[in-house]
Amino acid sequence: MADNVADFVLRRLREWGVEQVFAYPGDGINAITASFGKAGDQPRFIQARHEEMAAFEAVGYAKFADTFGVCLATSGPGAVHLLNGLYDAKLDHVPVVAIVGQTARSAMGGSYQQELDLQALYKDVASEYLVEVNVPEQLPNALDRAIRTALAERAPTALIIPADVQELDYTPPQHAFKHVPSSPPGLVRGAPVPPEQDIAKAADIIDSGAKVAILAGQGARQATTQLRELAELTGGGIAKALLGKDVLPDHLPYVTGAAGLLGTRPSYELMRDCDTLVIVGSNFPYSQFLPDFERARAIQIDLDGKFIGMRYPTEVNLIGDAASTLSRINALVHQKNDWSWRQTIEANVTSWWDTMEKQARVSAEPTNPMRLVWELSQRIPSDAMITSDSGSAANWYARHLKIREGMRASLSGTLATMGPGVPYAIGAKFAHPERPSIALVGDGAMQMNGMAELLTLRRYFPRWHDPRCIVCVLHNNDLNQVTWELRAMTHSPKFEESQNLPEVSYAAFAHLLGLDGVEVTEPEAIGPAWDRAVAADRPFILDIHCDPSIPPIPPHATLEQMKSTTESMLRGDPDAWNILVHGAKTKLQEFLPSKS
Repeated sequence: MADNVADFVLRRLREWGVEQVFAYPGDGINAITASFGKAGDQPRFIQARHEEMAAFEAVGYAKFADTFGVCLATSGPGAVHLLNGLYDAKLDHVPVVAIVGQTARSAMGGSYQQELDLQALYKDVASEYLVEVNVPEQLPNALDRAIRTALAERAPTALIIPADVQELDYTPPQHAFKHVPSSPPGLVRGAPVPPEQDIAKAADIIDSGAKVAILAGQGARQATTQLRELAELTGGGIAKALLGKDVLPDHLPYVTGAAGLLGTRPSYELMRDCDTLVIVGSNFPYSQFLPDFERARAIQIDLDGKFIGMRYPTEVNLIGDAASTLSRINALVHQKNDWSWRQTIEANVTSWWDTMEKQARVSAEPTNPMRLVWELSQRIPSDAMITSDSGSAANWYARHLKIREGMRASLSGTLATMGPGVPYAIGAKFAHPERPSIALVGDGAMQMNGMAELLTLRRYFPRWHDPRCIVCVLHNNDLNQVTWELRAMTHSPKFEESQNLPEVSYAAFAHLLGLDGVEVTEPEAIGPAWDRAVAADRPFILDIHCDPSIPPIPPHATLEQMKSTTESMLRGDPDAWNILVHGAKTKLQEFLPSKS
């Protein structure tokens, strides 16, 4: 039997090396779904519980596999549901290809059931490449361009295929007028470098500085050797943008941790006091956490010229591959002899990690959320893949989690949407089924969609060489990040009707599904619970009851900001007393003598 269009789509995906498609079925993609069956489930149809989760899983897969992800949804509501995950890909610069169904061509414009103007709907999220396939001859060019553009632009792209087109016999484009052929699948990546005169100017700026700070983002992930070399040449320190948390390990004494609102005090001090700033592979959005304008001379290195020179008045903008560009800069930079700046950075970093341990051990009722991340850092597998959901969990992930060599980690950095923690971890497992994945998730995100996606975990974990996928739930029955934003930003007390969550046992739910899990209500039980989870032979849910009154105080918070928050709580916040006590105890740890 000749291939129809749906059969060809799957065949072309196989030729591109696609091993799984994250999807949910519907009548707008019935022919494609049937083709999975005819093809022996190659690529594999990975059924999420919701199209948004399918998109998040494709994003997580792409982030951890360092390639593109593919998601598939039906027309109408299915296409709508993909959008949040695709926007997550767009804002974090992740290559994802969405294939969506559409009503039959003969019904278009007739207000048919589930008919939406998908080209208008997807025009923004898939702005780099969006096409509707209306005749078989448009393939393979349309699919190939969607994949090549996603990879080249590090962005989501979309292919709309009406239901009746999927069923047509596939006929390739001919050597004919208005037919567009396509070359075989494949994309050769280059390593472009800027002109030598710009490299030399950047090296001169770095040489002239006495206090060099480096900000590394996810675009610097392949330049770790060069980043270390630059830090050693200049005696500088390296702060990491949140999406670049796994670029360098935290045991390096000059790595100051995350920068920005969720960042560390050493990173804040590094940016505050430096006289030279080198931004590598980052579109860090918070200019208020960079040096004061005109205080530091700055250069920026990025592969994409669209996102360069946007956040800080940089003198030299280098458009090129991070590793190749840094290698050429390092060859021109002279070794510094004055190491007083480096000594200050290292002292700040040592003091910071000592403070983090002390803050994690502050007593709370029933447990301190900082402690669960600190205990994880002491026993996390060296090849682990870590995801975090948005919310207060992201605070503890950013500040307390110690990344070691070989680990990977990510979260929804720019969209900062709720809900990707668990599907990211699932996508990571499909990217590397031989490695454990760990998700740090607030109970708000868990109730939003994480609990349902445990069913996806239950279904697919037997396929993985290493079955470990740990979901750690910060169980405090509070939409905690927004609660704190109400207090700090609008100077309002907690509004319980909007912020309180219904009680449920996540560990019991896991057992109901045939997964493993444990409920933790004592601080001394957190470490042993992590040990049990790391040794489990199946996905494991850590249901850790946390105190919602532990404030995620930024290390750079001023006394005036803390006073303002305190005044808002005293206007009638139900947890005011506990918050004041715990906030004072937590902040006090910064001023106690260091163990060193």
